[in-house]
Amino acid sequence: MSIYASVASKPVTHFAPSDWHTNNHLLASNAERLRDGSHNNRQDSSQLRNVTYNQTAWGIHDNTTRLSNRIDDIEKWRETLEKTLRDTDQEIADLEKDKDMAERALEAKALPLDVASECLTLRDGRREIDVVDDLASSELQKEVDVIEGIKAALQDKVSSAFEQLCLLREARQQLAADLRDKTEAKGIDSYCKELSIDSPDICRQPNSTRTPKGSVTPQTWEDFSRYNKDRADTEMRASQRLREAIHSTVAQTDNDLEAQRQATEFALRKRIHEMERAKDEDEWQKQNTEEEIAKQERNIRELEQAIRDKEKPLQLAMTRLENRTYRPNVELCRDNAQYGLVGEVHEIEDTIKALKNKSRMPSNNNRDALEKQLYKINQDLELKNNSLALDNKCMNVRNKLVTPPVTATQKNLATFKTDRETYTAQKLLLA
Repeated sequence: MSIYASVASKPVTHFAPSDWHTNNHLLASNAERLRDGSHNNRQDSSQLRNVTYNQTAWGIHDNTTRLSNRIDDIEKWRETLEKTLRDTDQEIADLEKDKDMAERALEAKALPLDVASECLTLRDGRREIDVVDDLASSELQKEVDVIEGIKAALQDKVSSAFEQLCLLREARQQLAADLRDKTEAKGIDSYCKELSIDSPDICRQPNSTRTPKGSVTPQTWEDFSRYNKDRADTEMRASQRLREAIHSTVAQTDNDLEAQRQATEFALRKRIHEMERAKDEDEWQKQNTEEEIAKQERNIRELEQAIRDKEKPLQLAMTRLENRTYRPNVELCRDNAQYGLVGEVHEIEDTIKALKNKSRMPSNNNRDALEKQLYKINQDLELKNNSLALDNKCMNVRNKLVTPPVTATQKNLATFKTDRETYTAQKLLLA
């Protein structure tokens, strides 16, 4: 079979010219329509790109501005918290210094208390009638009571200062924690602010729009920092009032103690003066009594000598009377001489009796009474000397309370002296 026969036998669809023109028109119309749709799509896409670009750019700008404003807010609070923290640190240091001052003042009261107690113990060494509840004893006991009261007041201030320091440190800790958080937040926000679309370390983050656990509102955030600041301010004001109270208490207690010290020492000096007068009176009485005893003993001796002196005249008168009894006969006359001799004997005997009575009764009794009184005076004088020695010892003990403090000049002189001695010793060693 030939090729021509195959072609001729194949069926072919034939179209009319109108169909052909219609088809061409349809192709042109569809192409025109699709091009118009594509053009509109391109226009819309371009517009959308511009709108979204501007929105994104403004969004980045707005959020960068928001971050900047947030950084400014954080920085303002950081500055406020830093100042409050510095003030709190300064207040803590001041309160610690004043607390140390109160503790030193409290420790310094140990010496006055020991001195007052020692004085009371010394005065317990008084004996018998000198154990008197005098003004000095009253002032010494009052001094002990004043010191105990001062110690209680100072201890109360020390305890209050310790408690206030704990509160200040707690407030400071809260401030420091808040400040650290704000510093860290500022660093994060500053880093976020510096980020841009050209930054190498940006990437997609999973679930970045989530609300983190523990998130708070701006008002809560500000209230938290304001609470920390207000709390620190409140504790600082309380601390300042406490420090004023500490200074007032230390000054007042020092004044009270000094006033009581002066009152006690005045009472002791007054008692010493009274005791010295009593001692002088005893010594004067002792001297006069001893002199009177000596005079009385001399009087007794003179009386005894007078009695002895009457023995010879009595013997003479008796001998004369006895001899005259041997006169003979009528010569044994009771004449005037006889009466005179008899009277002389009686007179001398009466004189001797009177002298003996004077020597035995009043004179000896007076001497014995004077010696007993002298013993009592000596006993009382011993008591007075003992009491006076104890009170003077109390005054010597109390000199510890008025020892002047070592001045800076004295310290420098002591240091210079030590350095000079060291230099001299080194020269001697080198020699």
